[in-house]
Amino acid sequence: MKKLVKNEKGQGIMEYVIISSLVGICCLVAVRQFGDVVQKRINNMKSQISQEIQLKDTK
Repeated sequence: MKKLVKNEKGQGIMEYVIISSLVGICCLVAVRQFGDVVQKRINNMKSQISQEIQLKDTK
């Protein structure tokens, strides 16, 4: 009976490790998939902000 309880504790930890690993892998895939799109949008925002600042400086 004690072995059964001990095995259940190990099972819970393994489930946690597996789920955490899957979440991490999904995050990496998402960053790889959408990283270029996000980078382009950030660069566009930077250039728009720079243009606005330059326009305000000239006034």
